[in-house]
Amino acid sequence: MGNSVGQNSLGIPRGKGPHQVGSTDLMVGHTIQGTFFRLYYPCQAEEGSDELNWIPCREYFNGLADFMKMSRALSERIFNFLFGSYKIPAAWNASFKPDGKYPVVIFSHGLGAFRTLYSAICVELASQGFIVAAVEHRDESASATFYYKEKSETKQSHHAPRETFRPVSDNLVEEWMYYRPLKTGESELLLRSNQVKQRADECIRALDLLIDINSGKSVENVLLSEFDWSKLKNCMDMCRIAVMGHSFGGATVIECLCKEVKFKCGIALDAWMFPLEEEIFPSVKQPIFFINSEKFQWAGNIIRMKKLDSAVIPRKMITVLGAVHQSFPDFTFLTGHWVGKILKLHGEIDPHIAMDLCNRASLAFLQQHLSLEKDFNQWNHLIDGKDVHLIPGTNITLLQSSI
Repeated sequence: MGNSVGQNSLGIPRGKGPHQVGSTDLMVGHTIQGTFFRLYYPCQAEEGSDELNWIPCREYFNGLADFMKMSRALSERIFNFLFGSYKIPAAWNASFKPDGKYPVVIFSHGLGAFRTLYSAICVELASQGFIVAAVEHRDESASATFYYKEKSETKQSHHAPRETFRPVSDNLVEEWMYYRPLKTGESELLLRSNQVKQRADECIRALDLLIDINSGKSVENVLLSEFDWSKLKNCMDMCRIAVMGHSFGGATVIECLCKEVKFKCGIALDAWMFPLEEEIFPSVKQPIFFINSEKFQWAGNIIRMKKLDSAVIPRKMITVLGAVHQSFPDFTFLTGHWVGKILKLHGEIDPHIAMDLCNRASLAFLQQHLSLEKDFNQWNHLIDGKDVHLIPGTNITLLQSSI
């Protein structure tokens, strides 16, 4: 179902750029403090290359069920029926394609998501010549993720070994971590503030790992993999690094920019600003691009974005008309119109049009602020909201006195 996706068929769209796209997973350090991300990259795909399931295994379905407060048994059936056959349009463990130095993007997922759910964005960026690391967060904001414990630490193995994500050592046992809901009487601000700091640290560790790989250091992947990481040596442009994320991941973008100057700019998709401490805003010196949906935002959230406005640092905002909060993750491509509307995965705008606008505006912004010699400047008008489906700034009415 994920193959040869047209405008009217269901499935994650293929990249529109000149490169074929490969993907692989990297886990360094088997414990909860380790680093885990999915890498999307330009590749040399062979005919009949494997494409991986969009939802990697049933535990992720269970995590989505918990997050949506649904019965695991029932929802696994529903999710498997709706989404179980979809593939990510990227060749699994395909050979890396050396072609000069590729710019790098670190991607942060939203609340209740995980590393595979934004593959349409990540695949498009890779097809256009970026290396993209989609981090899987372990701050208990992902609906599900896993790490490993040594057998001596666990009573018994609850999981049979799988072919897809097998550890290199037989002494390691999967340990699953699911989304943690707010406890009674707990301060959500404190929880989310701590989480966004951890998320930024995880993104920075992922970047540090790519810097090591680029310099030729060998990495020990906890996951059994055929991918040759040494081929990436000197193939990443570590002067051209951006951070991007959706919702909670959008807040993570701002936190990352504050903590790590190696990120030259940030793109925040429908950012949820609540977790951020406003004291950090003056420390953020890099350009930021807010791409919002028409239906998600509210005055308080926009006001916090506006507090990052600057007379000297580029800060841009556009709104995609007819888009909803779920117009950015892949779900929007995997349900028909009516099911999508009922589940709030579709807005009034065609999902493909919304995603193309988001991706093209992002590419134009990245060209401007990473000094790329590409043709993405053909979409510069989108950064200013000049399109029938866009408006510059926001659709939310703000009282001037509150800004």
